[in-house]
Formats: sequence, structure tokens, C-alpha cells
Amino acid sequence: MAQPRKLALLIGVSDYGDGFERLSAPPQDVAALQRVLENPELGGFDQVNTLLNPEPTEMRLQIEALFTGSTRDDLILLFFSGHGITDDSYKLYLTSRLSSKTSFRSTSVDARFIQDLSDDTRAKWQVIILDCCYSGAFAEGWRRKGDVKLELRQELGQEGRVVLTSSSSTQVSFEQEDADLSLYTQYLVEGIETGAADVDQDGFVAIRELHAYAKRKVQDVKPKMKPDIIVVGDEGYGILLSRVKLDAALQFRKLVEVCVDHEQGEILDIDQETLQSRAQRLNLPPDQADAIIASVLEPSRRRLRSLNRYRQKYAEYVERQYPLSSRILGRLREWQQEVLGLEDQDVAPIQQAINAKYHPPTLQSFSFEVVRVDAKGKEIGRDRHHAQFFAEDLGNGVTLEMVQVPGGTFVMGAPATEGESSDSERPRHFVTVPPFLMGKFPVTQAQYEAVMGNNPATRYDGDRFVAPTKPVVGVSWNDAIAFCQRLSQQTGKSYRLPSEAEWEYACRAGTKTPFHFGDTITTDLANYDGNSTYGLAAKGTHRKQTTPVGSFSANAFGLFDLHGNVWEWCLDHWHGNYKGAPVDGSAWLTAGQNAERLLRGGSWYVSPGDCRSAYRYRSTPDLRNVSYGFRVVCVPP
Repeated sequence: MAQPRKLALLIGVSDYGDGFERLSAPPQDVAALQRVLENPELGGFDQVNTLLNPEPTEMRLQIEALFTGSTRDDLILLFFSGHGITDDSYKLYLTSRLSSKTSFRSTSVDARFIQDLSDDTRAKWQVIILDCCYSGAFAEGWRRKGDVKLELRQELGQEGRVVLTSSSSTQVSFEQEDADLSLYTQYLVEGIETGAADVDQDGFVAIRELHAYAKRKVQDVKPKMKPDIIVVGDEGYGILLSRVKLDAALQFRKLVEVCVDHEQGEILDIDQETLQSRAQRLNLPPDQADAIIASVLEPSRRRLRSLNRYRQKYAEYVERQYPLSSRILGRLREWQQEVLGLEDQDVAPIQQAINAKYHPPTLQSFSFEVVRVDAKGKEIGRDRHHAQFFAEDLGNGVTLEMVQVPGGTFVMGAPATEGESSDSERPRHFVTVPPFLMGKFPVTQAQYEAVMGNNPATRYDGDRFVAPTKPVVGVSWNDAIAFCQRLSQQTGKSYRLPSEAEWEYACRAGTKTPFHFGDTITTDLANYDGNSTYGLAAKGTHRKQTTPVGSFSANAFGLFDLHGNVWEWCLDHWHGNYKGAPVDGSAWLTAGQNAERLLRGGSWYVSPGDCRSAYRYRSTPDLRNVSYGFRVVCVPP
């Protein structure tokens, strides 16, 4: 078996013909990547050739030499930094210094040329890195090599072919205004040079790890960017690109990563003291420790600067004219995406907060009766209550009524003496909830269709579940989040799912009993499986279907259908009990995006004990069920 070699060709193009803007980053990208690849303690590459501002013929010759001059035991790496461009069929071209917008096909390198060389070369370990616009289009037309026996080498890892791209097939890449390197390349180099990309801490940086690290950092700065990793036919994720220097600096960097709040771009003062103590124990000089902290914080702080730029610009335009014209909104959106690299959901809260100053909702008053029952479920009285609400116009005569819920403090959870309660509802604890607005009813099918353009309830059994005034069913947590995001964008207000604490506070409406109307429940008061009973109440009806919203009486806050009918999604991750739960009414979020989420309220097919104010249920965020619905919360400015 021949001794494996590691060979690289790094191409940077900064100068162009007509129509292409000059780029400053490519030469620096090439130099930085060359530095880490040639370092014997890191990349350990045997040969790294560089090519700056080549003509197209020279560029093709050098690329061909890389692929044809290798043996089956070699690892070859091709890197390109410069302009990428696609034609009408989304075929990707890598530009040369002679490329112009009118003649790019003849003066650039077609991705098909590189794909053919990749298919034909004997090298079993291939890495292609493209830091250019539309680089994700490289995957178009790439052939599979068929089933092969994959080799594993200690020095190179699992053989295969892999392409790392800085952007999607329809997306521009970013040359930074405030840094020397292109954004994606900056974090590729950082992941290798610092060792921070070695997630599994095995002493090597694999391609999958390097891309994941760079992608996360890039999206901390520019959430709109979608770096990608492409593998065709055979494995390439496990290619080992570099070694890691296991030193005090890397240990400290990993500690800093744990302490950083990337949303706020900061480290808590207590964590700063901990890090200072740890740096001393690792014998890191203070200036080196400070530099590592600044490096880890840098992506988040740059994103926050972009958000502040958007906030200032949006406020400036709104101050001149409110509401903004469709033309101005369109130009702002293009600037937001193309220059700042921000997604719509990133700027939506900014828009909502600023718009709310100019267009706060007008509240109206309504009155309603609240039923009280005895231990057997017999009605013992009705009280007249008043609440305030506003009606959100969703178009085509469909409105969403949002009821004002006053702030207050309550005891969350159930006592051990409450029938059918469990330890997941304890320990009981005081929670102080700020004021908010909540949907008078669960979101109906008419409301969901007005916002999302479809009705998930039609998947199920005809009239049992499908009607405009019945709650929408068959929605996952992800679907409910998408509804809130789109509703927020359409209305300029901040809509979301309730936290679990907000939901229970709103359901109880000042009561401490298992249900807001008393110690028990009957099918005259809510829609559930009446073949079962709770407490001293008698059996009732099992309707075996959802009922139109508002079919039963409200609680003291003016909210309907909180017991039974449909389960309602909450924001929170599932936790097995309330130890460590927030006490300020906020959502309890401690796990990943795919962690189980909370549902509350019971449904049309469950037993009455599952409809208690304190009862907690859970499900995965992508699961849809004929009993799953939701209601929304609107947070006032």
C-alpha cells in the first residue's frame, strides 16, 4: 500500500471583467487556508499550490493536474474563493479574472468540468470547498460512482467525496465589510486553527465537524446564509482534514463556548469570574484568554450589530411614513437579506415593536357569565364578568379575538391531595405572570386557513372534525409556530404560543380547584370522554368529535374551551417535574429544537382527569394528531 499524500489547490479570484465587482477577500482566503493546511501540526499537507487571478485556461489546467496527478491513496482538496454565477438552468460556473457578466460561460470553469474530473480520478479521498455565490448549485448533475467498498485510513479517515459550499444554489455569499476573510472561510480556518471544530474530541477535525462548526458560526453572524455539505454516492463526511493541537487554549475555548449566550452576545458576570479562574489554572496569559473570549463572542455580536442597523433603518422609514408602502417594504427586505443576511423571522420582532408604537390595538369590552358547580358537578351559581379584547382582522370576514389577561401571581401545579394528580405537577411554586393577550378560543379552522391557506382538519373523518368554527386539529408544534410567525408578519404584532405558566394561569383565572368552575367536571361544562368520571360527578356524553369553539361557558378571564375539546401546544420543553422551573411566567427552554413539547387542557377523547388545570401532557414537535390544536398569545408593547 502506497504512502498516502495530501494535495491541495487553492484558487482565489479578486479581479474581473465587466459586470463583476472586485473582491478583496479571495487572496487572504487562500493565504489563511494555506497557512493551516501546510502547518505540520494541523493539516500536514504534503503539497499546497495556490493560484491567484488566473485566466480560464490556466485555471482548468491546474484543476486537471490536481485530479489526474493523484493516486488512489491520496487526499486531494480543491478550494475556490471568488464569484460564482449560474445560468438559466442553474448550472454553476466558477469565474476567472477574464470573466464578465456577458461572457461568463466561455471565460469561467463549468462545474461539470470539475465533476467529470472528480468522477474519473483515482484519488479515494476528495474534498471540494466553494466559497462563492450560488455554490450549492454544484450538486446539479453530479453522478454517483455506484456501490464501492469504502476504505478507512487512520491518517485520512473514511474515504469518499464531499463538497462544502458557503451558500445554497440560489443564494449569494458574503464578502465581509469588517473582516479580511470571506465569512465561511474565516470559520473554516478558525475551526482548524483553534481545534474548536473537533466536537468529538478525538484529536482530529473531520469534514462533517468542520462544516457544522463553520455553518453555526456563519449563521450566528448572517442567519440568512445556508452553507451546505454535499455527498454523492459514497461517504465523505468522515474524511479527516487536520489534526488538533490539544493545548490549554483549546480547553479554555470550549469552556467559553458553554458560557456564551449567543442570543444576547454576552457572558454572565458570574461566568466571567469562573472563566478568569479557569484561565489562571490553565496558565493562560490574561490577554490570550481575553482574545479567545472575544473570538467566541464575535459572531453573535456581529449579528446583533446587523439587527441594530435594521432597527435604526426601519424606525427611520416608519417615522417618515406609516404604514410603509409595499415598495419601501420590498427594498428593506432585499437589503435585510442581501446585505445584512437576516431572515424574516429575525426582523419580525423589530418591526412589531416599532409598528406597535404607531398602531396599538383598540380594546373593546364584553360581558359573559361564569358558572360555578358543587362537588357533584351541579350548577350552584352564575356570575357576570367583564373583560376587554381586540379583534384581529384576518381577511374575508374572519377575525381572531384576543382577550386581555391581567398580570398576577398564582400557585402553579397540583397538591398531592388533588385526585389523579402526579409528581410531574409538583413541586407547587409561585409564578408571577406579566399581562398578555390570549385567544378567546383555540384557533379555528377558518382562522388557520385564512393565515396559512390550508385546513389540516380535512385529513380526518368528515363532519366529525371539519367545520369553520371547530378548532383546527392535526397541527404539530412546528405547524403552530409557523402560524404564529406568519400571523406576526401579516399583522405587525408579536404572536406566539403561550408558555406553560401563562396557559395554566389563564386557565385557572384566579381559582385553585382542579377545574376553573369547581372541584369536578361534567359534559355539560366541557367536551371530553363522558364514559369516565372525576370526583363525585356522574357519567355524561362521549361526543367522539370536536365541538364548535365557545360551546361552553367561559372562565373568569373570558376565555373559552380551556378544559377538553383539543390539546393546546405550549412553547416549553417537557420536564419531568417543576424543580428549577422559571417563576416569571417565561417558557422553560433547556433542550434542543427536536425535544418534546408541552400540551395542556385535555381533549374530546380523554378522561376528565386529563382535563384538569394542572394536567401536563407531552409530544414530539413534529407529531400531528386529530386531538392536537393550539391558541395564541399576543404580547403588548
